[in-house]
Amino acid sequence: MIAIIKYNAGNITSVKNAVERLGYECKVTDDIDEVLSAEKVIFPGVGEAKSAMNHLESKGLDKIIQSLVQPTLGVCLGLQLMCRHSEEGDTKCLGIFDAKVKKFPATDIVPHMGWNNLEVEVNPLFNGFGKDDAVYFVHSYYAEICSETIARCDYILPFSAAMQKDNFYATQFHPEKSGDVGEKILRNFLDL
Repeated sequence: MIAIIKYNAGNITSVKNAVERLGYECKVTDDIDEVLSAEKVIFPGVGEAKSAMNHLESKGLDKIIQSLVQPTLGVCLGLQLMCRHSEEGDTKCLGIFDAKVKKFPATDIVPHMGWNNLEVEVNPLFNGFGKDDAVYFVHSYYAEICSETIARCDYILPFSAAMQKDNFYATQFHPEKSGDVGEKILRNFLDL
Protein backbone atom coordinates (compact mmCIF):
# COMPACT_ATOMS: atom_id res chain seq x y z
CA MET A 1 0.00 0.00 0.00
CA ILE A 2 1.16 3.53 -0.83
CA ALA A 3 0.52 6.03 1.99
CA ILE A 4 -0.23 9.61 0.96
CA ILE A 5 0.30 11.81 4.00
CA LYS A 6 -2.80 13.77 4.95
CA TYR A 7 -2.04 17.13 6.53
CA ASN A 8 -3.01 20.77 6.31
CA ALA A 9 -2.25 21.13 2.59
CA GLY A 10 -4.08 20.92 -0.71
CA ASN A 11 -3.57 18.87 -3.88
CA ILE A 12 -3.69 15.49 -2.14
CA THR A 13 -6.68 14.18 -4.15
CA SER A 14 -5.00 14.74 -7.53
CA VAL A 15 -1.94 12.80 -6.32
CA LYS A 16 -4.18 9.96 -5.10
CA ASN A 17 -5.97 9.85 -8.46
CA ALA A 18 -2.65 9.77 -10.34
CA VAL A 19 -1.33 6.87 -8.22
CA GLU A 20 -4.57 4.91 -8.70
CA ARG A 21 -4.47 5.50 -12.49
CA LEU A 22 -1.08 3.78 -12.46
CA GLY A 23 -2.70 0.74 -10.82
CA TYR A 24 -1.39 1.11 -7.27
CA GLU A 25 -3.45 0.84 -4.10
CA CYS A 26 -3.06 3.95 -1.96
CA LYS A 27 -4.56 5.54 1.10
CA VAL A 28 -4.66 9.17 2.22
CA THR A 29 -3.84 8.98 5.91
CA ASP A 30 -2.42 10.77 8.93
CA ASP A 31 -2.34 7.53 10.96
CA ILE A 32 1.25 7.01 12.11
CA ASP A 33 1.07 3.19 11.99
CA GLU A 34 -0.28 3.24 8.43
CA VAL A 35 2.46 5.63 7.32
CA LEU A 36 5.19 3.56 8.97
CA SER A 37 3.94 0.26 7.51
CA ALA A 38 3.38 1.56 3.97
CA GLU A 39 5.49 0.16 1.14
CA LYS A 40 6.12 3.73 -0.07
CA VAL A 41 5.11 7.18 1.17
CA ILE A 42 4.13 10.29 -0.79
CA PHE A 43 4.25 13.68 0.93
CA PRO A 44 2.48 16.08 -1.45
CA GLY A 45 1.11 19.52 -0.83
CA VAL A 46 0.09 22.95 -1.93
CA GLY A 47 -0.09 25.55 0.81
CA GLU A 48 1.88 27.66 3.25
CA ALA A 49 4.99 26.35 5.03
CA LYS A 50 4.39 27.62 8.59
CA SER A 51 0.82 26.34 9.02
CA ALA A 52 1.70 23.04 7.30
CA MET A 53 4.68 22.46 9.65
CA ASN A 54 2.55 23.37 12.68
CA HIS A 55 -0.02 20.78 11.59
CA LEU A 56 2.64 18.10 11.05
CA GLU A 57 4.11 18.80 14.49
CA SER A 58 0.69 18.71 16.19
CA LYS A 59 0.10 15.20 14.78
CA GLY A 60 3.66 13.96 15.45
CA LEU A 61 4.10 13.46 11.70
CA ASP A 62 7.24 15.62 11.53
CA LYS A 63 9.29 13.05 13.49
CA ILE A 64 7.67 10.16 11.61
CA ILE A 65 8.55 11.58 8.19
CA GLN A 66 12.15 12.16 9.29
CA SER A 67 12.40 8.52 10.45
CA LEU A 68 11.01 6.84 7.31
CA VAL A 69 13.19 4.14 5.73
CA GLN A 70 10.97 3.23 2.75
CA PRO A 71 11.06 5.25 -0.50
CA THR A 72 9.41 8.62 0.22
CA LEU A 73 8.46 11.27 -2.34
CA GLY A 74 7.83 14.92 -1.47
CA VAL A 75 5.92 16.99 -4.04
CA CYS A 76 5.91 20.83 -4.24
CA LEU A 77 5.33 22.01 -0.65
CA GLY A 78 6.45 18.51 0.36
CA LEU A 79 9.89 19.20 -1.15
CA GLN A 80 10.10 22.57 0.57
CA LEU A 81 9.15 21.14 3.97
CA MET A 82 11.83 18.45 3.56
CA CYS A 83 14.46 21.23 3.42
CA ARG A 84 16.16 22.84 6.42
CA HIS A 85 14.37 26.20 6.55
CA SER A 86 11.83 28.23 4.58
CA GLU A 87 11.66 32.00 4.32
CA GLU A 88 7.88 31.55 4.12
CA GLY A 89 6.83 32.37 7.67
CA ASP A 90 10.48 31.98 8.83
CA THR A 91 9.78 28.26 9.21
CA LYS A 92 12.10 25.58 10.60
CA CYS A 93 11.41 22.58 8.38
CA LEU A 94 12.23 18.85 8.51
CA GLY A 95 15.94 19.19 7.62
CA ILE A 96 16.11 16.08 5.41
CA PHE A 97 17.73 18.11 2.62
CA ASP A 98 20.45 20.60 3.52
CA ALA A 99 18.93 23.51 1.63
CA LYS A 100 17.10 26.74 2.35
CA VAL A 101 13.82 27.65 0.67
CA LYS A 102 13.64 31.25 -0.53
CA LYS A 103 11.07 33.47 -2.22
CA PHE A 104 11.65 34.21 -5.89
CA PRO A 105 12.78 37.82 -6.36
CA ALA A 106 10.06 39.91 -7.97
CA THR A 107 12.10 40.52 -11.12
CA ASP A 108 9.60 38.48 -13.17
CA ILE A 109 6.11 37.06 -12.67
CA VAL A 110 5.75 35.25 -9.34
CA PRO A 111 4.47 32.62 -8.83
CA HIS A 112 6.43 30.62 -11.36
CA MET A 113 3.62 28.83 -13.17
CA GLY A 114 3.83 26.69 -16.28
CA TRP A 115 5.82 24.11 -18.21
CA ASN A 116 9.61 23.99 -18.07
CA ASN A 117 12.43 21.72 -19.16
CA LEU A 118 14.85 20.27 -16.62
CA GLU A 119 18.53 19.56 -16.49
CA VAL A 120 18.56 16.13 -14.82
CA GLU A 121 21.26 13.94 -13.35
CA VAL A 122 21.33 10.18 -13.77
CA ASN A 123 18.80 8.97 -11.19
CA PRO A 124 16.16 6.21 -11.14
CA LEU A 125 13.48 8.91 -10.79
CA PHE A 126 14.33 10.15 -14.29
CA ASN A 127 14.62 6.83 -16.16
CA GLY A 128 13.32 7.45 -19.67
CA PHE A 129 13.29 11.25 -19.24
CA GLY A 130 14.27 13.08 -22.42
CA LYS A 131 16.07 16.42 -22.71
CA ASP A 132 13.00 17.95 -24.39
CA ASP A 133 10.54 16.68 -21.77
CA ALA A 134 8.78 19.37 -19.73
CA VAL A 135 7.05 19.32 -16.35
CA TYR A 136 4.51 21.61 -14.70
CA PHE A 137 5.38 24.05 -11.90
CA VAL A 138 3.31 26.33 -9.64
CA HIS A 139 5.35 27.93 -6.83
CA SER A 140 6.51 31.23 -5.34
CA TYR A 141 9.31 29.72 -3.22
CA TYR A 142 12.24 27.61 -4.39
CA ALA A 143 14.90 25.37 -2.86
CA GLU A 144 18.49 26.41 -3.44
CA ILE A 145 20.81 24.23 -5.50
CA CYS A 146 22.69 21.89 -3.14
CA SER A 147 24.57 18.58 -3.10
CA GLU A 148 21.21 16.72 -3.00
CA THR A 149 19.88 18.40 -6.17
CA ILE A 150 19.18 15.81 -8.92
CA ALA A 151 17.35 18.14 -11.35
CA ARG A 152 17.65 21.88 -11.98
CA CYS A 153 15.32 24.36 -13.54
CA ASP A 154 15.92 28.01 -14.34
CA TYR A 155 13.22 30.58 -13.67
CA ILE A 156 14.59 33.99 -12.66
CA LEU A 157 17.49 31.96 -11.22
CA PRO A 158 18.58 28.29 -11.08
CA PHE A 159 16.80 26.22 -8.42
CA SER A 160 16.33 22.61 -7.31
CA ALA A 161 13.56 21.04 -9.39
CA ALA A 162 14.17 17.65 -7.76
CA MET A 163 16.24 16.37 -4.84
CA GLN A 164 17.31 13.03 -3.41
CA LYS A 165 19.03 11.83 -0.26
CA ASP A 166 19.02 8.13 0.61
CA ASN A 167 15.37 6.93 0.46
CA PHE A 168 14.00 10.49 0.21
CA TYR A 169 13.07 11.93 -3.19
CA ALA A 170 11.29 15.21 -3.89
CA THR A 171 10.07 17.26 -6.84
CA GLN A 172 9.22 20.95 -6.87
CA PHE A 173 7.13 20.34 -10.00
CA HIS A 174 3.85 18.42 -9.98
CA PRO A 175 4.28 14.99 -11.59
CA GLU A 176 0.52 14.41 -11.20
CA LYS A 177 -0.14 17.48 -13.39
CA SER A 178 2.69 16.89 -15.89
CA GLY A 179 0.95 14.55 -18.35
CA ASP A 180 2.77 11.49 -19.70
CA VAL A 181 6.16 12.78 -18.54
CA GLY A 182 4.96 13.23 -14.97
CA GLU A 183 3.26 9.85 -15.05
CA LYS A 184 6.58 8.26 -16.08
CA ILE A 185 8.39 9.98 -13.17
CA LEU A 186 5.68 8.93 -10.71
CA ARG A 187 5.82 5.35 -12.03
CA ASN A 188 9.63 5.36 -11.66
CA PHE A 189 9.20 6.28 -8.00
CA LEU A 190 6.48 3.69 -7.42
CA ASP A 191 8.63 1.01 -9.09
CA LEU A 192 11.69 1.70 -6.88
